[in-house]
Amino acid sequence: MTSASQSGIKPVQMAFIGTGGMARHHLRRIVQQQDTTNVAYVCEPSPNAYEAFCEIFDEAGLTPPPNVPVLADLLQKHGDQLDAVFIITPHALHFSQAKTCLEAGLDVLLEKPMVMNAAEAAELIAVRDRTGKLLVVSFNGSLSPQIRTAEKLLRSGELGTILNIHAVAYQGWKAGTTGTWRQIPEVAGGGFLFDTGAHMLNTVADLAGEDFVEVAAWLDNRGAAVDILGAAIGRLASGALVTLSGCGEMPPKMIGSDVSIFCTGGLIQTGIWGEKLLMQKPGDPMPEAVEVPASLGQWQQFLAVRAGDIPNPCPPEVGLRMAKLWDAIQASARLNGQPVKVG
Repeated sequence: MTSASQSGIKPVQMAFIGTGGMARHHLRRIVQQQDTTNVAYVCEPSPNAYEAFCEIFDEAGLTPPPNVPVLADLLQKHGDQLDAVFIITPHALHFSQAKTCLEAGLDVLLEKPMVMNAAEAAELIAVRDRTGKLLVVSFNGSLSPQIRTAEKLLRSGELGTILNIHAVAYQGWKAGTTGTWRQIPEVAGGGFLFDTGAHMLNTVADLAGEDFVEVAAWLDNRGAAVDILGAAIGRLASGALVTLSGCGEMPPKMIGSDVSIFCTGGLIQTGIWGEKLLMQKPGDPMPEAVEVPASLGQWQQFLAVRAGDIPNPCPPEVGLRMAKLWDAIQASARLNGQPVKVG
């Protein structure tokens, strides 16, 4: 993509809404994109989180942006100086903050999961339509060249039709999130399967390219207030079968995933974050890596969508699809695995 400095285009003026650990992860990549992006402001109520955020600017030899801790104040005082925001806050805040920013005339990159449930997702789509602003959900998978390439391969018919999809995600999530908002149900909206596992639910739905129609699921809190273990069996509209398994009680620092798509004409293997892409066709002794373009992450892809260089691979309709799936998983788990219809 042509840089702003090369084309004479002014860098996008953006604000971070939230400066916690995940925001700092994204920031380390965004400071490498100074020709396209200027972090003009942040909105963070925690002085400690803001201080840690500023350290990344100091390390890069850059001046940290000012902090306006209240979103309404930021938009009232500086909204006309901004083009877009990146919202990276606790899940329960996503709907209201995204709605407010869209109505303020700003394009939005919204951290996953998009919202807490399907009703919020449908309403946010209506806000997007009414304001005409861009809304992209920040799923690593959907915004990765790996998953976009895999999706094209599957839709092309090159591998035939999908028969089964199997996905697994694991992490030392329980110990790592104890004492944080991620284990408060009314703030987080769920546990491992709705936090890290949201990547699995979304990537599988993205690759399937069709709706789930029926789900049977089981969740185990393992003594916590939210789910730590989860397993689900699903059926797609075409009849293809899907298995989803999430384990959030692994030893510390252990994290990984796998997604395998079994087709009549071959196999695709990837990960829930798009961290790899392998393909195997008849006659191949084993899956082989598929080359894809390099990427600096979700913000770079968001800018490409905003510039019209690529279609939006992760619109709020993606968030609605995942929310419907999560709602069905919870409903089935409350019935001890009894199958439920999706939607």
